[in-house]
Amino acid sequence: MKGTPVPFHVVPMEEAHAELICGWQYDPPYNIYSWLPWEQMKALEVEFGDAQLRQEQYAIVLDPQEQICGFAQYFPLQGVTRIGLGMHPEMCGQGQGAAFVAAIVQEAIRRNSSNEIDLEVLTWNHRAIRVYEKSGFIIHDTYERQTPTGLKPFHCMVYEGPRTCMNN
Repeated sequence: MKGTPVPFHVVPMEEAHAELICGWQYDPPYNIYSWLPWEQMKALEVEFGDAQLRQEQYAIVLDPQEQICGFAQYFPLQGVTRIGLGMHPEMCGQGQGAAFVAAIVQEAIRRNSSNEIDLEVLTWNHRAIRVYEKSGFIIHDTYERQTPTGLKPFHCMVYEGPRTCMNN
């Protein structure tokens, strides 16, 4: 799949999509990005296990064949859309990250063009940081924040790339 960027597109997340994502397993050290089992997410109503939150903030990223390639969260803050994202484990490291992120950014702009766009990334995740930099993000701040395994250092990266829509 390396080579020509895939024209990804973003659609609303449905419950069936959320259940599939819970089955994704990432290799270490990225396994920290795996989700709880779907039934547990749904019972606890956490993240996309909460139907209202899923409808308001979550989306699926599809390729031209309508295959699920990942997901995005569009978390609204005052004057900022903070994006969270996850690529299907089998697609990671295949050279499609910048096109994937570009589709997510374009949807954030579509949702609220006046908002700044940012994201948080663990400082050790150099693979993701390189993709975000290629996609027009710059490191704006570094801080520690709580994770399930304790305080960890994060970069806050702000989108400063071109705000023109990528054609499919």
